[in-house]
Amino acid sequence: MSTPNTQMNGQSQDVAEQRRKELEQLFPGIFTETRNDKGELKITIDLERLKAELGEFTDIYDNRRERYGMDWPGKRDCLRLIQQPSTATLKPCRDESVDFDTTENLFIEGDNLEVLKLLQKSYYGKVKMIYIDPPYNTGKEFIYPDNFSESLDTYLQYAGLKDSEGRTFSTNTANEGRFHTKWLNMMYPRLYLARNLLREDGVIFISIDDNEVENLRRMCDEIFGEENQIACLVWEKGRKNDAKLFSVGHEYMLVYAKSSSILKEKNIVWREEKPGAKEIWEQYLLLRELRGGNDEAIESELQAWFAELPKSHPSKKWSRYKRIDKNGPWRDRDISWPGGGGPEYDVIHPVTKKPCVVPESGWRFANPDEMQRQIEAGLVQFRDDHTKPPFRKTHLRPISEELEDDSEDSGDDEGLATQVRGSCIYKQSQVAVKYLKGLMGAKLFNNPKDHVEIRRLIKYVCGEEGIVLDFFSGSGTTGESVAELAIKDSSDLKYILVQLPEPNSEKEKTGKAALKAGYSTIADISKDRLRKVYSGLEDEHGRREKQENKWGFKVLKLMKSNFKLWQAPTKDISDEELLQQMELNVDHIDPNASQEDLLYELLIKAGVMPTETLEQIELTGHKVFSVAEGTLLVHLEDDIDQALIDAVLAQAPSQFICLDKAFHGNDQLKTNAVKTFQAFNQGKEKIDQIDFKTV
Repeated sequence: MSTPNTQMNGQSQDVAEQRRKELEQLFPGIFTETRNDKGELKITIDLERLKAELGEFTDIYDNRRERYGMDWPGKRDCLRLIQQPSTATLKPCRDESVDFDTTENLFIEGDNLEVLKLLQKSYYGKVKMIYIDPPYNTGKEFIYPDNFSESLDTYLQYAGLKDSEGRTFSTNTANEGRFHTKWLNMMYPRLYLARNLLREDGVIFISIDDNEVENLRRMCDEIFGEENQIACLVWEKGRKNDAKLFSVGHEYMLVYAKSSSILKEKNIVWREEKPGAKEIWEQYLLLRELRGGNDEAIESELQAWFAELPKSHPSKKWSRYKRIDKNGPWRDRDISWPGGGGPEYDVIHPVTKKPCVVPESGWRFANPDEMQRQIEAGLVQFRDDHTKPPFRKTHLRPISEELEDDSEDSGDDEGLATQVRGSCIYKQSQVAVKYLKGLMGAKLFNNPKDHVEIRRLIKYVCGEEGIVLDFFSGSGTTGESVAELAIKDSSDLKYILVQLPEPNSEKEKTGKAALKAGYSTIADISKDRLRKVYSGLEDEHGRREKQENKWGFKVLKLMKSNFKLWQAPTKDISDEELLQQMELNVDHIDPNASQEDLLYELLIKAGVMPTETLEQIELTGHKVFSVAEGTLLVHLEDDIDQALIDAVLAQAPSQFICLDKAFHGNDQLKTNAVKTFQAFNQGKEKIDQIDFKTV
């Protein structure tokens, strides 16, 4: 008998090992291989690297033994940049949005490094899948800041929001000595921050070509953990006959899990329907509606439907699913042990009451109990008598993956009507080019990703729910993919797209076409693409009130904070200079900022999703924003009184935020407000307390 603090083997839990596992989940990059004095390899914790990840920087690359890992010039600055919080905000843009008030999708315009920092509080551990197609390191320019200390300022200069003097953008030509370094410095902090946003069962897909695939793999091994690599997919996009030696027509897609052990622990299996299976199921449902419980009639009419299909129809291949029972179309399968040498035991025929003939290879199921379980589930079909073995039923849609598991059937492509995907994707790149040209009316991108293939991947990994993030969204392929799945399949999928407002260039043919069509930036193209997609979906599927949150997207743009930040004075500042600095911060709110601008900045910095429900209510004559059905109350008017404080207490939100200037310097009123909330919170559980803040 075990005690509460022991495991079944009689030993207490290894606390140190448990802590190592927890540490590895949080900081996979700190575990490294070292070689001791005897030359033996050992996995150790890099304590200097752990300190760096916690913001305590030492000279982590000097005065220590050589270790296995990936280093490059600027890596330490990447770690510093990750630790530096963002002072920016996201400004709501109603005029550029679709269904601003109801949608749960986001389109964020701005530098994705700053945006990823801003999303850390509200989306930490909430994203199911990330797909990115980052700039490939081809020797051409890519427009991302190369100054680690001025990321936001550089972006704002680039976006035309500040004086352009001193703009520092990273060009990355092949003849520069830092060709790989600059690309790694751009990618590392973004991937590091992106990992934080993934759920425990989350997954990231990264498209890449030959130039950086090896560096990207090593970087991901460090950030996500080598043990969390799932696959390296190959996307074959076509052949170019003008190649001198080989036509390199493929790209790669690295796939990493947040935690492969969690995927295993939750028994997560990815499958997709084989082409044609969906149509059969839809025909079955139609016949079931027409014929009710008459399985024989449904069976007869389904077989007639199969016979009438043209040979090219994808459902024709599955015509063996022509039998019907209460669980839908099924086909017969062999009930013998794969490869021979299976168990032998009596299986009694239900009519003759005699043992059925045992298959030459033995029964498929290891023991009589499992065989009986299959029989009781209706998955064994007996013959007319006992002189022949029965056979198994395999349904088009299994009643249970456990009961109808065909994982041991190798080489048989006529198993269950779902399949695991292979590691190769075959799709001509020109298919996506032609599709996007048709949608937008001109060729605006040379190499857009294929939304049909991305849609398949998203459905394969996410199933029916989850948030999908793309922080190099480009033409908006990921957004279209999620929108179609959410509306056509009625799934609960949402997206967050992030795109730099990169100007379209007159020097490029596609850029010239975009400017002619009225798109000044790539972000403008992406937003208009999504508008056209929703317009098409509306024409095809109509608008359904219950699906309002699945339509449209909310545009937010990266901007400087609406609040002046207090700059800590230097040691040599004079009293007069300090007084001037304090006076500048008395009125610390941008006078041009609207209440909605302030509200969204407060939501983001309070860790509230900007897609939460918002409602403007009235309390004792004051307008108050109610967020997430009253969980958060925000008062942004210039006056406040005790009556409002009492009304807020009656609402009992989790948090109440108001402007400090609303007290108009009345220290007594402010002190009373603080004490009122303290008195309310006294003796209450933490979850029932109200967090009172002024800004």
